[in-house]
Amino acid sequence: MLCALDIIDFVIVDRVRMEFAPGFGVLSGETGAGKSILVDALMTVLGGRADSSAVRHRRTRAEVSAEFDTSGVPGLAAWLGDQGLEGEAGECILRRVIESGGRSRAFINGRPATVAQLREAGEWLVDIHGQHEHQLLMRPATQRRLLDEWSGAAELAAEVAVLHGVWREAAAARQMAAGRAEALAEEQDRLVWQLEEIDRLGLSGGEWEDLQAEQGRLANAQALIHAAEAGLEALSEGDSALLPALAAVVARLRSVSEHDAELLPAVEALVAADIHLKESAHALRQYRGRIDLDPERLREVDARLDAVLALARKHRVAPSALMEHAGQLRARLGEIGERLDVDALARAEAQASESYLAAARRLGEARAAGAAALGEAVSAAMQGLAMEGGRFEARLAPLETPSAAGLEQVEFQVAPHPGGPARPVAKVASGGELSRLSLALQTVVSSLSGVPTLLFDEVDAGIGGGVAEIVGRMLAQLGQGRQVLCITHLPQVAACAARQWRVSKRAEQGETLSAVRPLEGAERVEEIARMLGGVTITDTTRRHARELLGQASASRAERQQS
Repeated sequence: MLCALDIIDFVIVDRVRMEFAPGFGVLSGETGAGKSILVDALMTVLGGRADSSAVRHRRTRAEVSAEFDTSGVPGLAAWLGDQGLEGEAGECILRRVIESGGRSRAFINGRPATVAQLREAGEWLVDIHGQHEHQLLMRPATQRRLLDEWSGAAELAAEVAVLHGVWREAAAARQMAAGRAEALAEEQDRLVWQLEEIDRLGLSGGEWEDLQAEQGRLANAQALIHAAEAGLEALSEGDSALLPALAAVVARLRSVSEHDAELLPAVEALVAADIHLKESAHALRQYRGRIDLDPERLREVDARLDAVLALARKHRVAPSALMEHAGQLRARLGEIGERLDVDALARAEAQASESYLAAARRLGEARAAGAAALGEAVSAAMQGLAMEGGRFEARLAPLETPSAAGLEQVEFQVAPHPGGPARPVAKVASGGELSRLSLALQTVVSSLSGVPTLLFDEVDAGIGGGVAEIVGRMLAQLGQGRQVLCITHLPQVAACAARQWRVSKRAEQGETLSAVRPLEGAERVEEIARMLGGVTITDTTRRHARELLGQASASRAERQQS
């Protein structure tokens, strides 16, 4: 349930805090006062679109936060825990900040979140019905979605759409294989020949690098031998070799160090140097013993390098990438083999088709059961909306070609008056009838949802008189088990609410600002009277307003007793 909504510098709202309670509440006010802006603010904090236009003139940022009581929404608590966004038990706070530059930031329970996470959390908390939804009601996709939601088949419908895509892909693969068999066979032959050529070379992983290193050693063997011998000559084998001279120096210093201990560090350093030089001399002797002049091996290595380089150039890859290229050729060859296996592709297509059809049939059965129940529920709701004797039907017609939406077409039909045949909604219903039918549908479908808060944004447009009072009672009855908020211009609807807020605008320092205040007692009577009588409010209008409020209060008391 929505507990509070805080709005700062949003469009023409400077600073507003609204506190809410369970049941049915309405927002009223003159046209242009900012009622819809409050809806936009709530939609923004629930993850809707937001840009710099949401920031009030000459302000750097706008901020909207909403506090919810989530004690009746255990699924949201589990989701918040999975996302690492949990807060106080039974509470959830959503917050959105929009910068004047267009950037926005989102927070859930004080922790940074994505807009997508805001949107997903909002789906658990608020269900918004806009004033133009009755126009969407004429669209087949909207009708199908509403029936699936009512039938509890929304997830199954999504599964059917996925399975249809898998089936289409499998069919396309089989058709392409059948149509391109000759071209694929030619490509297969070419790949086989290219792989055989690489395989004949017998190149192993890392061989190219090893050959280059060996070729460098063999080509420079003479220079390497001479360098090793020169090193040995300088260290130990020449007339002026370092090691004998160093040994003599160490011996002399050691013999006199007993007279001055300060010589000992120098002696130890020279001893260490002697050890390192001896190790170096030993390594040079071993190296000189291993390396050898081998012109024949050098010719073999050069020939091998030339062969690898020539084949790499032929395949237009680097020599070091030749083995990776061979792997890619094998992968492509395997892919072609699968595509050429038309029988296997046909079996995959048949299996995909079978999976789709099985799920689509289950969806059709769920829709058929749901259509009958939806027809009865909406027809019952129509009776109190100046459509007595009318009936609503959700008809299913088989499709000639299976689609991602299933095996049947969903079409809402209505007979607004008794005795007449039911015909498609778009062809029968007038603007007012369509609005009333939409309201009946929304209230019926919303009764199934587990979302604790319902917001109706002027869905009563095109309704008046006694029908408006019935609409108000319908929303009030819906508010017995849910929190229902409605933006309305009808006094009959507003009077049925347990709470009412007035949205007004004022001029301040050359700027138009919107304000919201809760109404009680005489203030509420005055607002209902304004809604009834317009600019001029008379005592008769006020008396009528008190009468409306009294009747609504009595109706609430009766509902509570029952």
